[in-house]
Amino acid sequence: MSTPGGEHADAEAAARAELRERQGAGARYDAPEAPAERLALARRGTAYFARKLNELGDAALDGDSLLPGWSRRHVIAHVGYNARALTRLVDWARTGVENPMYASARQRAAEIELGATTPARALRNLFAHTEVALSVAWRDLPGERWDAEVRTAQGRLVPVNETAWMRAREVWLHAVDLGNGGDTRDFPTELLTALRADVTGSWERKREKVDLVLAHEGGERIVLGEGGPTVRGSLPDLVRWLTGRGASGVTSDAGELPVLPRWL
Repeated sequence: MSTPGGEHADAEAAARAELRERQGAGARYDAPEAPAERLALARRGTAYFARKLNELGDAALDGDSLLPGWSRRHVIAHVGYNARALTRLVDWARTGVENPMYASARQRAAEIELGATTPARALRNLFAHTEVALSVAWRDLPGERWDAEVRTAQGRLVPVNETAWMRAREVWLHAVDLGNGGDTRDFPTELLTALRADVTGSWERKREKVDLVLAHEGGERIVLGEGGPTVRGSLPDLVRWLTGRGASGVTSDAGELPVLPRWL
């Protein structure tokens, strides 16, 4: 009779075998219709997260992350399970059979809490295996399916090509949240510009009342809502502030910085 741990190991082994079979022999590439630039950002971000994770010893994973109430273990588990959830959306697009990211918000939270308790080696393997599985799912998606609609965890219907951007912002920002030196100053400019647009666009969709002007050296001034105080900083510093990760390097001509609504 299999033990619960043995059943888990058997399931992981079966998943790895399936992944190896799908990878096949020789080089294979994303379809021409795939969002190449966003996929590149996601894969670069995955490498960045992996580098910051590899800089942490196993004991350091027990330390606090930059996210209130979450250890580094929580962040790693979340990033791993996010890859698995996005893979479900890609499978939904590929097969036409609905496959939601999560069964419920409660299930998602419970999964992260449980994942955070697993041994360090298992957490590292979770990140490594799920990111490869997602990359393979993207690679295997036929070109004509990249516009297929799927539903995000927030309930929005989006084309599956959005999963590339969803993953990109996830891995880059959570690499910072590990709290061991990751910084928005390491982000490529195209990522910073896209993150700024994502945050402000989200507020606009949700009709959040945000009245201010964003200004950074060498960039355009962006008026939000009815305008208001001008908030200045470098683009990396502004993005750090807009995404709720600190206000270092950001100033307002009104003195105090405005309080921002949630982004995601």
